[in-house]
Amino acid sequence: MKQVSYIAILMLLVSSCHSQADKTKDVKVGGGCEGCEAIFEYGDKELLTVDTLPNFQETEPKLKISGTVFQKDGKTPAENVIIYIYHTNRDGLYEMKGDEEGWAKRHGYIRGWVKTGKDGKYTFYTFRPAAYPNEPVQEHIHMTIKEPKFNKYYIDEIVFDDDPLLTDNERKKLLNRCGSGIVVPKMINGIWIVERDIVLGLNIPAYP
Repeated sequence: MKQVSYIAILMLLVSSCHSQADKTKDVKVGGGCEGCEAIFEYGDKELLTVDTLPNFQETEPKLKISGTVFQKDGKTPAENVIIYIYHTNRDGLYEMKGDEEGWAKRHGYIRGWVKTGKDGKYTFYTFRPAAYPNEPVQEHIHMTIKEPKFNKYYIDEIVFDDDPLLTDNERKKLLNRCGSGIVVPKMINGIWIVERDIVLGLNIPAYP
């Protein structure tokens, strides 16, 4: 009986060590990132290369976000990269249902996740967010990524080239983390299309 207990304890310790190692093995890059933990809040959802955010069908203007994630060389497609996005509703608010948990209490429920395949491509179907009410902040879509071997980190938000709040001064403030987040909307078959390619490590602090 004692031998069985010792074995159980030993297995628990080994499992605990492995768990701790898994949490610390990622190379730390990108600096601080409040709320980036939300990238893991997809639960048991199977991550695909395409995701449709809540309220897409009933909300205008509809928006399709697509792009390719590249390795640091800017040419080689990057596989198995998780991308998390969230944004405001058409009133400029992070909409809640009232039963949110985790970071959804801050980000709201208009959010989604994808995971790139071998070609590095991804797509989100959503709608164009509104700017914060009574604040001179341009319309934007938050983006966080998690690539293999590195911790999660934020990249430049998607912002819209035709947004009057995106002034020259605001454009100069952009850090171009993983490339420019400024997109140019194009209307195709009743939906606004934007492209946001991502170059891993570009302008990311501590990236090897």
